[in-house]
Amino acid sequence: MNSTDNESRLSFSAFAQALAYGLLMVLLGSACMRMPQAQRQPTLFLIGDSTVKNGKGKGDGGLWGWGNFLSASFDTTRIHIENHALGGTSSRTFQTRGLWDAVEAKIQPGDFVIMQFGHNDDGPLADTARARGTIKGNGEESQEVYNPILKKQEVVHSYGWYLRKFIADTRARDATPVVCSPIPRNSWQGGKVTRATNGYTKWAAEAANQGGAIFIDLNQRVADQYDQDGETLVRTTYFNATDHTHTIEAGARLNAKAVAKGIRANKTLKLRGYLRKKS
Repeated sequence: MNSTDNESRLSFSAFAQALAYGLLMVLLGSACMRMPQAQRQPTLFLIGDSTVKNGKGKGDGGLWGWGNFLSASFDTTRIHIENHALGGTSSRTFQTRGLWDAVEAKIQPGDFVIMQFGHNDDGPLADTARARGTIKGNGEESQEVYNPILKKQEVVHSYGWYLRKFIADTRARDATPVVCSPIPRNSWQGGKVTRATNGYTKWAAEAANQGGAIFIDLNQRVADQYDQDGETLVRTTYFNATDHTHTIEAGARLNAKAVAKGIRANKTLKLRGYLRKKS
């Protein structure tokens, strides 16, 4: 056998090996494509003020936000919950302080964002202590002020404008925004708890409607329960004697259940599919 025959056989052998390897890779690739891909768990992000997460979320001063107990209503083997609320923030300062930027960067398609602001929006626009107030309402009006905290000029918008910004940013990431009206305070008149019907509840509902978000009237849901339980029980069971805004643990758990009930009641909200079955 001459050298030319040997070279031809070696070339054919190398070609056959390469062809076999290529076929193997195609078959493996096809098999991988047919294998079910692990589905990413969605994340539910919570943003808001201290009524959603008080302090560091560890019961500081015996006070709790409802965000700490919302997970009890969900199947957390199927959905992840992150509570990014921060006490003292308004719908404005949660954005101007960069808190929303950090949350927004984490949002992925199929996620959910529940927002609840309002308690700190009712304040001065440019005081030296907080400078966190927003213009009352849901319009497009704005006002330029000097912010003594940031030490620069700032254009301040309405409460509804800031909510619509949260909503638009969430939807831009193919996630679902949910707006809650603020929980009622422990304030009573004539045996009935005071409601925010014509204020922040109304503006939150309008902003949600305009932005295409789900709205949960948490103020009404909780107030209805307070009225049913009565002033004496509410004051002694859900609040302490010195704070009329922040709940103790029992109150936070009640508020969390109200949020879950609001989610369950909305049949168009996919988030309801991650709730635990009713006991």
